[in-house]
Amino acid sequence: QVQLVESGGGLVRTGGSLRLSCAASGTIFSIATMGWYRQAPGKQRELVAAITTGGSTNYADSVKGRFTISRDNAKNTVFLQMNSLKPEDTAVYYCNAEGLAVYSVSFRSWGQGTQVTVSS
Repeated sequence: QVQLVESGGGLVRTGGSLRLSCAASGTIFSIATMGWYRQAPGKQRELVAAITTGGSTNYADSVKGRFTISRDNAKNTVFLQMNSLKPEDTAVYYCNAEGLAVYSVSFRSWGQGTQVTVSS
């Protein structure tokens, strides 16, 4: 079983910055992809950014140039640096990890979510 614990959300003004962190723990053998999703009220959950073990990244068009995803493979941790925040970035942000647990059992786990609120 793999658990994800997020931290770093909060309230910030337009143009401000926040840094989210997510640490994975449990019976992990390897994590192929770690990422961040978000869900705003009344909207579907959407991918914000993802990163592979090798460092390849993928961003939603709405955050390109403002958000940066990174990871520490040795610590099974992923980060999301969010700059130039806008009110439309307000959402609950969820960490996601996909990989293999011990005995080659695949997993896809989610964190509990952290609220990011951007005031205008």
